[in-house]
Amino acid sequence: VGAARAGNLTFMVGGMEQEFDAAKELLICMGSNVVYCGEVGTGQAAKICNNMLLAISMIGTAETMNLGIRFV
Repeated sequence: VGAARAGNLTFMVGGMEQEFDAAKELLICMGSNVVYCGEVGTGQAAKICNNMLLAISMIGTAETMNLGIRFV
């Protein structure tokens, strides 16, 4: 919510490039990063990969904190 209010969202967009160009001006109003990923579905795939990487990082951080607590 904070990033949305600040206009710092990232959009990963798939679809026809001319449609992306038409929508980019609107997306720039809501986000600081607008990335064209290619054909239809590639933006969604990029977003899923990004979320998976974030989840893996968060799991690693939680496990590290848990291990640290056990040995303090």
